[in-house]
Amino acid sequence: MILQFDALVLGGGAAGLMCALEAGKRGRRVAVLERSERVGKKILISGGGRCNFTNLECRPENFISANPHFTKSALARYTPADFTALLEKHRIPYHEKKLGQLFCDRSACDITEMLDRECADAGVRLFVNVRIEEVLRTTEFVVRAGAKEFRAPALVVATGGLSIPKMGATGMGYELARQFGVAVRETWPALVPFVLAAKDRENYCDLAGVSAEVVASCDGQQFPEKMLITHRGLSGPVILQISSYWKEHEAVVIDLAPGGDVTAGLREGKSQRDIVALKSALQRFLPQRLASRWLDEHRPSTWTNAALAELERKMHAWAVVPASTEGYAKAEVTAGGVDTDELSAKTMESRKVPGLFFIGEVVDVTGHLGGFNFQWAWASGSCAGWAL
Repeated sequence: MILQFDALVLGGGAAGLMCALEAGKRGRRVAVLERSERVGKKILISGGGRCNFTNLECRPENFISANPHFTKSALARYTPADFTALLEKHRIPYHEKKLGQLFCDRSACDITEMLDRECADAGVRLFVNVRIEEVLRTTEFVVRAGAKEFRAPALVVATGGLSIPKMGATGMGYELARQFGVAVRETWPALVPFVLAAKDRENYCDLAGVSAEVVASCDGQQFPEKMLITHRGLSGPVILQISSYWKEHEAVVIDLAPGGDVTAGLREGKSQRDIVALKSALQRFLPQRLASRWLDEHRPSTWTNAALAELERKMHAWAVVPASTEGYAKAEVTAGGVDTDELSAKTMESRKVPGLFFIGEVVDVTGHLGGFNFQWAWASGSCAGWAL
């Protein structure tokens, strides 16, 4: 069975659905081909089921890419205000949690249902449980899936990255890029927890569930947020943020008492110089169990001012060398991907292959934690949709 369309969108996630509905609004006949049994599955699990759908403070600086300027055009053309206007049109209540992060008041289902309705109103056809066997380009693009053959002059690759394979993630988008001669940059798991080396696991991981407000630094980047100790290592927002910049064998530097001077009282003679006083001082910044454990591992050899000053330095620069990350299985996104030098920043179309577009996570653009990756999906998807 041959099915003819104006555009085929591979992937029914945030970027793919946004692209399809915008193209449909322009009168294009669009088909979305989704591998899973329903569209928008990653939207549903995001933000603890509430979907952190954008960030009011979205700027190009919130994204990682080999070309830091690539996102500017798309982010300027489709802004967080454009997406919130869509929510308001559908009377979906939302709120700002912190740091510009916007969440649904009720459920992420509100977002998927909104996108479903918008696609339906725009005449977009959604095909689920599609197992693509072959993609060809003759006079147009041909996608073969079982007994069906989809044809269109335009093909949009919105297949996502390698993160969370249990949700159906595959490397298909990168394979298609290479098939058509489009360069792909190295990929790695991003926004992902760390696994600690054996010695650090032994020292700290029995404190699983303990969290603290810290500052984490790596590769010239720095983030203040909450750190969480897990059974295997470190997680929490600050760890997920810095993980996107971490490379194997590098140290992550953690400030355990941001803005504080833990040993000031001891150095100035206001407190007794002993481990009890020191633990009491550190407990003003860290949970009691973590403060005690960290000092057990970093007990000063003497109580001189010089020794206390050195300990103070270590508290603000605890160097941890993770053994690894939890990998794509636990990563929220995939960093790296289709080289932005190969794409038009305005339309997301391949510079080499007319009619071929790449949008969303499959592209070498990765947002920080806090709704930025969704905003990239909405923006890049819209730009491609307007160009179809």
